[in-house]
Amino acid sequence: MPSKVSCLYLLTVVCWASALWYLSLSRPSTSYVGQLSIPIRQKTKLTKNVTFSNIRTRPLNPHSFDFVINEPKKCETEAPFLVILISTTHKEFDARQAIRETWGDESTFGDGVRVLTLFLLGRNTDPVLNQMVEQESQIFHDVVVEDFIDSYHNLTLKTLMGMRWVATFCPKAQYVLKTDSDIYVNMENLVYNLLKPASKPRRRYFTGYVINGGPIRDMRSKWYMPRDLYPETKYPPFCSGTGYVFSADVAELIYKTSLHTRLLHLEDVYVGLCLRKLGIHPFQNSGFNHWKMAYSLCRYRRVVTVHQISPEEMHRIWNDMTSKKHLKC
Repeated sequence: MPSKVSCLYLLTVVCWASALWYLSLSRPSTSYVGQLSIPIRQKTKLTKNVTFSNIRTRPLNPHSFDFVINEPKKCETEAPFLVILISTTHKEFDARQAIRETWGDESTFGDGVRVLTLFLLGRNTDPVLNQMVEQESQIFHDVVVEDFIDSYHNLTLKTLMGMRWVATFCPKAQYVLKTDSDIYVNMENLVYNLLKPASKPRRRYFTGYVINGGPIRDMRSKWYMPRDLYPETKYPPFCSGTGYVFSADVAELIYKTSLHTRLLHLEDVYVGLCLRKLGIHPFQNSGFNHWKMAYSLCRYRRVVTVHQISPEEMHRIWNDMTSKKHLKC
């Protein structure tokens, strides 16, 4: 018998292929959004939330975007121990599916430790890709999208959307992991060795791979920072955006602080600026790696995150580690 995940995966692929086939038959020109027969969800408008009602000054960075795909009831029945926010792009379906089937599987820890996984996206300039993500969302119910343009320079908006979602729809969660779709996460280490469900929940807590650096002024660099946007010579300590963990109360604090903090396109640096304003110092944790590591069972048992892992590698690492838990290093 095929597994439920396999059936869902096959259904998703069929739906995506059907959408592309329909578009190829029905669109006479490049303006075809109105011709689609796929049902489109209405934008989820946020009602006034008393959590943010104490902001009385005019926001510098209002984050005036609407949810076009949302899962507002994911936390209604039970507050999760850990919310996983995964920054991804529209074409990375294989990466999202690999995460669903490996370390991002919400059923990994059973009822004892509830984990909630969400994939974060903006809107793509290609309507076909937006429709594909819509279909995927209707099957898996783990996608959240706001109506900003999904691009590298809008990664900060994507993270702030995640913070906003936690603060608005899941404020009673205990911890949040923000990471990317090419990251392998050792969930056993993260949950049991770092966060420790049996311990008293921490507050104003933030940890990851802490970087102490300064702005790069070379315009050819991916991380170029203009002087007029950030004139200081040093960044505040910040955690690599490839993966960091924080107590859920920090989500609302960062979101509210961002409303009055000039936006920077470097997401991890920007979060560091918000933390400095809040007086929260990120803790260094050597288990978070923002580079690729050659796989070995014993080495990966010691880490929390590893960067640049393909969907195929993710399955292979997960299968090897779960099947060899009885082996000692």
